[in-house]
Amino acid sequence: MKRILCIGIIIAAAALPGWRAAYAGEEKPAAPTGLIPAPPEPEGMIRIFNGKNLEGWEGDPRLWSVKDGVIRGETTKENPTYGNTFLIWKGGVLKDFELRLSFRIDHGNSGIQYRSRHLPAKEGDKNRWVVAGYQAEVENTPGKVGFLYHEKGRGWLVNVGDKVVIHPDGKKEVVGKVGDKAEIARTYRKSDWNDYVIIARGNHVMHFLNGVQTIDLIDNDEKGRCMEGILALQIHAGPPMWVEFRDIRIKHYDSK
Repeated sequence: MKRILCIGIIIAAAALPGWRAAYAGEEKPAAPTGLIPAPPEPEGMIRIFNGKNLEGWEGDPRLWSVKDGVIRGETTKENPTYGNTFLIWKGGVLKDFELRLSFRIDHGNSGIQYRSRHLPAKEGDKNRWVVAGYQAEVENTPGKVGFLYHEKGRGWLVNVGDKVVIHPDGKKEVVGKVGDKAEIARTYRKSDWNDYVIIARGNHVMHFLNGVQTIDLIDNDEKGRCMEGILALQIHAGPPMWVEFRDIRIKHYDSK
C-alpha cells in the first residue's frame, strides 16, 4: 500500500508546472497562452561581467560595486546620485545584438541602456556618467517594467504589450499587440530575480521579460532612432534604492 501511495505522489508531482524543468533538467514551461515566448538562447553568447570586480566597466565608484558576485548600484540619503547616472560597459559598441541578463531591484528606478551615447561632462560636473539612447525599463512595477524609453531623447516609446511603428516624421503608431498587459505583468517576480532579453537587429527592437515578449518596435525615424552605441546600467535620481545585475551576456550579429 505504501509503495502504491509513493508512486501516486511521484506521478502527481510530475504533472505540476515546472517540476520536470526543476528535477529532470528539461526546458522551462512554455509562455502563458496568448503571449509570445522569448527565443531560445543562441550559441556563442559571451559573458561581459566577471562576477568579481568592475573590470571593463566605468561608473561612479561611490554608487557601483560588486557584492556576492553581482553588480550592485545603490544610493542612500547620505550618498545620493547627482541626476541619472550609469555604469558603462567599455568593451565595445552595440549594433545588431542580443543581450541577456538578470536583475532585481528594491525601490526606485533603473534601466538597461543600449545603442546609447556617453554625453561629455562639463567642468565641475559631479556626475560624469550621463548617457542618452534606448532604455529597457527596470523597476518593481509589474506592467511597467519592460517598456522602451529613449533617455534624453524622444521619451516614452513603447508601452508594455504594444507593437509600435515610429514613422519617418517621428509619429508613433500602435499597430498591434504582443500580448495582454495584465497577463505580461503576472510573469514579473517582484523584488526577486527577473530575466531580460533584448534583441536589436536593424531598426527592429524587441524586449522579453521572464520568457515573454513585452514590446516590439520598428523605428523608421532616421533622425531620432538609435542604430549603434554603448551599453550601460542605470541608477535613477530619487530616493534611496538599490538594483543588482548578474549573468550579463551578449552576442553580436552581422549588421545588414
